[in-house]
Amino acid sequence: MVIREIEPSDAEGFLRLTKQVEDTSEFMKWEPEERKTKPEQQGKMIENIRKSGNAVILAAENNNELIGFLIAMGGSAARKRHSVYIVTGMLAKYRGKGTGTKLFEALEKWAAEQEIHRLELTVATPNEAGVALYKKMGFEVEGIKRHSLFINGNYVDEYYMAKLI
Repeated sequence: MVIREIEPSDAEGFLRLTKQVEDTSEFMKWEPEERKTKPEQQGKMIENIRKSGNAVILAAENNNELIGFLIAMGGSAARKRHSVYIVTGMLAKYRGKGTGTKLFEALEKWAAEQEIHRLELTVATPNEAGVALYKKMGFEVEGIKRHSLFINGNYVDEYYMAKLI
């Protein structure tokens, strides 16, 4: 498995990966088929992120196939440039096999190079595997967003989690 920064040429594969993850996880923000992004739009978004200086998309790749991702988006205001918000996902068959750990390790290396001090994310409280991964990587629960998601006819809470580096 290789962890690398995504390239604009990955736009179509990244979009396909994102949709596959959304189709197989009940805990992603977007429901299956809800995302309407086109490959050209995805490519421009990747280019803008690469230019920003405090944002990155890391991809996990296995046998030239994108299998997981971690997006870290930094703030544009001077008072928020030290902090990034994280979204991550991976194909179902690679969950629980170290892919997430490797993505977070690569993120921490990138964050140190960019002088990022705070990593933050939200996770649905029933997502036990996600919560376990984030805690394993040193994230702590800072609060709860009550009824923040509506999944399968039920309101679901999310944890605010963060790690200072």
